[in-house]
Amino acid sequence: MGTTIAEHLRQLGSGRRTDLPETTSGTLRLDAREDGHTEHWHLTVADQHVRVTRSGDDAELVIRAAPEVFDRLASGETHVATALLRNELTVQGNLQLLMLLRRIFPGPAGARHPRELGRAAMAAREGRQ
Repeated sequence: MGTTIAEHLRQLGSGRRTDLPETTSGTLRLDAREDGHTEHWHLTVADQHVRVTRSGDDAELVIRAAPEVFDRLASGETHVATALLRNELTVQGNLQLLMLLRRIFPGPAGARHPRELGRAAMAAREGRQ
């Protein structure tokens, strides 16, 4: 298995995240529940920075899942939307902040942005003409 949720979240506080929207801010809490015990991570997003603490404080969006689901998200093996549709995680609160979570966790290995794919296809098409 790749990166665990704890490892990934430890690395988040290392500076500005230009992939996060400048105007978006909020608080998220990740609740990893297993065997009657819950581990909490509280994320505060503001000014393209993410601050992570180990706290069960209230948040605008609470995401609950098993630790292995969060580990798969952190390693890029699972996408947030996929986990949600498979009912592997539950969310409560401001769902707009769920889109931030997509940017905080890495995508699958080898994934490319749709614009990159479009540009590559256009370049290939122009090269054939």
